[in-house]
Amino acid sequence: VQLQAFGGGLVQAGDSLRLSCAASGRTFSSYGMGWFRQAPGKEREFVAAISKSGSRKNHADSVKGRFTISRDNAKNTLYLQMNSLKPEDTAVYYCAAALKHYGLVYAPTYDYWGQGTQVTVSS
Repeated sequence: VQLQAFGGGLVQAGDSLRLSCAASGRTFSSYGMGWFRQAPGKEREFVAAISKSGSRKNHADSVKGRFTISRDNAKNTLYLQMNSLKPEDTAVYYCAAALKHYGLVYAPTYDYWGQGTQVTVSS
């Protein structure tokens, strides 16, 4: 499967953004999906994950209550709604797809990665 993330940009603290990840290739609904982010000088970190059907979701504590992951299997698209953005949310955001249905909080679980989209939040 090929993944392309888009929707990033430069926003002010408190603003909202919605990231999208378009998937092509094998059946999108066969994959558990996740969002990760990497800030300059830091390791890639888990942001959110969603099961193949969308019935189960998991969000990192740092974004819980502000970010929401969702998917539309009919449109082969993954989303990340980001509200109340903070400067510490500044990072490159990556979407990823996993054939496994467990361990979705861990980057090594994922089989395919998108190219990333930059999110910059100014104070």
